[in-house]
Amino acid sequence: MNELRKLFSSKNPYDTAGTDALFLAAARKNAEFQIANCPEYAKIAEAQGFFPEKLRDISDLSLLPVIPTQFFKRNKLFSMPERKMLIRATSSGTKGAKSELGFDTESMLRALEMVIRVTKYRHILSPIPVNYIVLGYQPHKTNNTAVMKTAFGATLFAPAIHREYALKFTPDGYKPDLDGVRNALLRYEKSRFPTRFMGFPSYTYFLLKKMEEEGISLRLPKKSLYMLGGGWKQFYAEKVEKEVLYRMIEDRLGIPESRIVEFFGAVEHPITYCDCPNHRFHVPVYSRVIIRDPDTLKPLPYGKIGLVNLITPMIKSVPLLSIMTDDLGVLRNDKCPCGIQSPTLEIIGRVGVDEIKTCAAGAEDILKGDNK
Repeated sequence: MNELRKLFSSKNPYDTAGTDALFLAAARKNAEFQIANCPEYAKIAEAQGFFPEKLRDISDLSLLPVIPTQFFKRNKLFSMPERKMLIRATSSGTKGAKSELGFDTESMLRALEMVIRVTKYRHILSPIPVNYIVLGYQPHKTNNTAVMKTAFGATLFAPAIHREYALKFTPDGYKPDLDGVRNALLRYEKSRFPTRFMGFPSYTYFLLKKMEEEGISLRLPKKSLYMLGGGWKQFYAEKVEKEVLYRMIEDRLGIPESRIVEFFGAVEHPITYCDCPNHRFHVPVYSRVIIRDPDTLKPLPYGKIGLVNLITPMIKSVPLLSIMTDDLGVLRNDKCPCGIQSPTLEIIGRVGVDEIKTCAAGAEDILKGDNK
């Protein structure tokens, strides 16, 4: 069994300290593969003076070439023929540009193993049939976004009786249908089976505000579950604190905070981050996180706010080994009451994309031969 398979077979999905050696070896092999199979990545690595043999200690992960997500929105980088890619996915592209990525079969098998372990650890997998409310896109052949695929995938954590979508596909494109969601909820309240939600916090807020304005308060069946995923994106001006959203969920749906679970991720870093019972995102064994100074890009210590650099050796088909998001975050290594001992990542907000575009432009200059 190679290092990557051993890493993704770890019984404890949060034993980062115990899997450092495996992670480092897997990252080294992934870097070797990307350099050998992706000419663009090889050129970036050469320009930065990086070679895989430099990865001798877990702290050396900071030496990996960091590619901003903005770079993938303007360039296609593949490390294998597209015909070998099992799944194609794009980012949501709320501002126009989209990352277009493809994932190979081996990587997807590792991803499936990861999802099963993380959701089982959080007690999300269930054999009990449920009704679903998806506060996101209804699946359609024209929609290849990762957020749509992820939301649908979450409806496989428990057998689906019925799925109701907040964003329905019409001949004129996607249209919000919060009335349809409200009507489905009124039916679900009378069911003996639980209701599960999956979707954007923004549409969650809009739904709950609508229910509040219409004087609707439900008490959904026991074991109902609310799964939150994704950011506020173009609705950032309407953003409310988590505590406010949690309270609204309990007031309007009868789902207590203990039955609210939040996910974090990115199409360019398809690792499942699931919050603990204290709503903290612990770093799983499948990834490592570096917080970097926005000005110097040097790694920052625990407790300091900076740009979020996400690392995983899971994907072979695209050089996603080390990517820079446009998120500002902080990494902490204090004790969490939940008992999980891996560091926690807190997303503070988003940095102005000009800084990220500058990093991306630097990578593009390297590919054009302008890195003088």
